Amino acid sequence: MALIPPDPASVIDKELVADTSADTVCLPEHCFHAFDALYCALTDALPVPPAYTNDKYPLFVTWNTRRTGRASRLRGCIGTFEALPLHEGVPEYALISAFRDHRFRKIDQSELSSLECGISLLTDFEDAATYLDWTLGVHGIRISFPHPSLLPATSASGAPSPLSSSTSIPTVTSRQRFHAVYLPHVMPEQGWDKIESVDSAIRKAGWTGRISEDLRRSVNLVRFQSRKCTVGWDEYVGWREALGAEM
Repeated sequence: MALIPPDPASVIDKELVADTSADTVCLPEHCFHAFDALYCALTDALPVPPAYTNDKYPLFVTWNTRRTGRASRLRGCIGTFEALPLHEGVPEYALISAFRDHRFRKIDQSELSSLECGISLLTDFEDAATYLDWTLGVHGIRISFPHPSLLPATSASGAPSPLSSSTSIPTVTSRQRFHAVYLPHVMPEQGWDKIESVDSAIRKAGWTGRISEDLRRSVNLVRFQSRKCTVGWDEYVGWREALGAEM
């Protein structure tokens, strides 16, 4: 998944919604309206006005291609940690994810019938005490760390440790830091343990050198939870037709 600005160093301080009731947070209607934004952007159709509440959430929109007899394949995923009103955030990031994920070509009209859309609304943000202070299958992780050349010289220990060395790290600017995010479902799907997850996030952030225990201890980790809903194209078509909207 990718992240669109604002600067990730600043958005975590914004007011975030922390409702933990999954069946009242992320709804199929959110996915339907994401599909609606994409469908209308690719055709001359008019969008259906949203009827869900206009609460504010950080969110990610994921597009997958469904394949018969095989797991769905990622087609685009971009989100933001800024809490946005859902009436604006859902359609905006539906199109950003469909058209601006640099890993993929833009989604076109011929693909619509093979797509599924997932919406993840992010909740319960907490600063972790250490890079191991989170739970697999429950939390997503957002990490940041300084360039390893800025770390103080310490013993070359490679043993994993729950301790953090962050208190001894020199002050650095946001441009000298690396950032990466994994949503909660990613780590279990990949079969990673917590150390493997953090190491993968370090690589995703752009660090290609050696990953030492000192580097892991320098990681600032924010854990969060996600309320997710997914629908397919046929469900979207049924929803739009039931409302009397043209296809």
